[in-house]
Amino acid sequence: MSQIWNIARKEISDGLRNRWLVAISLLFAVLAVGIAWLGAVASGQVGFTSVPATVASLASLATFLMPLIALLLAYDAIVGEEEAGTLMLLLTYPLGRGQILLGKFVGHGVILALATLIGFGSAAVAIAVLVEGVETSLLLWAFGRFMLSSTLLGWVFLALAYVLSSKAGEKSTAAGLALGVWFLFVLVFDLVLLALLVLSEGQFNPDLLPWLLLLNPTDVYRLINMMGFAGGGEALGVLSLGSDLPVSEFGLWLCLLAWIGVSLSLAYWLFRRRLA
Repeated sequence: MSQIWNIARKEISDGLRNRWLVAISLLFAVLAVGIAWLGAVASGQVGFTSVPATVASLASLATFLMPLIALLLAYDAIVGEEEAGTLMLLLTYPLGRGQILLGKFVGHGVILALATLIGFGSAAVAIAVLVEGVETSLLLWAFGRFMLSSTLLGWVFLALAYVLSSKAGEKSTAAGLALGVWFLFVLVFDLVLLALLVLSEGQFNPDLLPWLLLLNPTDVYRLINMMGFAGGGEALGVLSLGSDLPVSEFGLWLCLLAWIGVSLSLAYWLFRRRLA
């Protein structure tokens, strides 16, 4: 464990030196506070509306931002070390490849978790202080749940970034693959499901289609936050299929954890093959 923590501490130090933690925290804080007070501008209102509406808007924002930030943070974790010549140096120490990978994951994961806590937590504090009559228990529960699920989503894409970094031969290739993964899961996947549903005119296996949502961690994340509030709004688009999914909310949380475990295992396998 000490070796893993040493690698993690080095990644945290690099994140602090490169201002990753500060930049991500400020970005989340500004956007969260802005959405909390300006989220209802389209309906002609300015000011805080409600905790459920604010968290729903923040979850929609995090669906786009969290995967991108996680991929940018870790896409060069392996291939970048190799190009810099430091990977072989690391392997001369009594460190296993799994320890290197886990150490990087812990370090990057801590940076994402802290940025999420500081950035989105500041919005929760601002709401608690500035909004009269807000229910503190609901605010803490809603934002705590939202920040935890957002952190897990970020960790999923950290693990996917290690898969890409272990596979790619150059940093530029890893960066291109990371952008492709972001487009696939955040934009393309749901469009393909909708196209499949429309083109098949409802003839595609109705029992299978909802299960396909579990193949996209961003959809799992949105389903978790959608289920967080009773009557919190009707699902739109492909997420409406989630109502037919026989998986409990706890099962969705486990699905995000499974995404992390499977992706890290695949990254470890590719890492071992790369240096064999």
